[in-house]
Amino acid sequence: MAETVELMVRAACGSCARVERQIVPVVEAAGLELDVVDVDHDPALAVEFGDRVPVVVVDGEEFACWEVDDAELAAALA
Repeated sequence: MAETVELMVRAACGSCARVERQIVPVVEAAGLELDVVDVDHDPALAVEFGDRVPVVVVDGEEFACWEVDDAELAAALA
C-alpha cells in the first residue's frame, strides 16, 4: 500500500487545479492525504518539473503527468 501521494503544481496552472479536484476523492478513499506542492517555491523542484505539471508522485516515484486515470491511481494506492 502506498504511503505518500504528492501533486506537483504551479500557481498559474489550470490543469493542476482540475487534476487536484479529480484525484482528491481517490486519494482519500485509499485512506491517504494529498500533499500539494507548488514547485515554484523550491528551486530544485522548479528545475525538475518546470512546465511539466501537474505531476502525481506516489511514494517518491512519478506516477502520472498531465492526465490521471482514476482506476490506475486507485490500484497504485491499494
